[in-house]
Amino acid sequence: MPVSTGEILFVKSVKDGIPNRDPLNDSDARRLFGEEDGRVSLSDVSIKRDVRDYVLARYPEGGPGGRYYVWCREERTDDGKLLGREKLAEDILQRSGRAKEKEKAKALLDSAFDMRVFGAVFSVEKQSFHRTGPVQFGWAHSLHPVETRYVQGTTVMPSKDTKIEASGEETGKAQGTIWTTYYLPFAVFAMPGVVNATVAAKTGMSEEDVELVLEGLWKGTLYRQARGRGLQQPLLLVHVEYADPFFRIGYLEDYLSLEPGREEWLGPNPPTSLGEVTLDLRGLARVLGEQGPFAARIKRVRWWKNPELVLKGELPGEQGPLW
Repeated sequence: MPVSTGEILFVKSVKDGIPNRDPLNDSDARRLFGEEDGRVSLSDVSIKRDVRDYVLARYPEGGPGGRYYVWCREERTDDGKLLGREKLAEDILQRSGRAKEKEKAKALLDSAFDMRVFGAVFSVEKQSFHRTGPVQFGWAHSLHPVETRYVQGTTVMPSKDTKIEASGEETGKAQGTIWTTYYLPFAVFAMPGVVNATVAAKTGMSEEDVELVLEGLWKGTLYRQARGRGLQQPLLLVHVEYADPFFRIGYLEDYLSLEPGREEWLGPNPPTSLGEVTLDLRGLARVLGEQGPFAARIKRVRWWKNPELVLKGELPGEQGPLW
């Protein structure tokens, strides 16, 4: 069956870290809004990286039919040289058994999951092509104002080897180095996404690909952990499919709110754990419900929930089992 036009809403929490740093602001959290607003943001690039890394880890050999290779990734030769776009594409075509196909663009779309889903722009063997991805994510914004913290520490290991001179004097760096970083104690983010059925038909994205995107959002958040990015947890994932391929409600994240409110987040004791917050989705439930203004346009609503998340309101549709 063809893919349905739809929307994705993904909510996740971050604790003791910053998942997407701003290199133009001393690697502090990204702030797209003014200082008085206080919210911080995560880029769509960061979210797509989570999905790609999960798919790459799950299907290192390309998966069923050689359709789940990941093109946008870092790979090096035996002597340490970083492969460019064309070499990565050639490697995928060789490994998927499609290197001899004349239509390189189609062969790559049949082989590389992220090309079918997120799109690609480049040339290979003198064939240039541009494909817009049927799945696009917006920026994820925190559902509350955030105050980051600046901390400092030292490493145990010295940065350089020490040496004992003939005189018995020790030279070199004998102590560890000092490090500094920003972090946020706790934050909850909401990220919107869209699925375009017309574009999906052009790239060959299947329903199975859509299911893997949803799984990748949830499990990729758990998989791609690093100290500086903080400990991240998926909280809520909503997938809305529409009967009309040229319709969407849009801005589903605006129908969510988080308790407690702004004053508590900017106060002396802001929430620092999942158990201290409640996600209010009554507004979202209203617009997605059978009595809502868009009921005739909605084909199906599915959602997945972290059992530790406290909700206010009840979503319509089908609750799916966690992966």
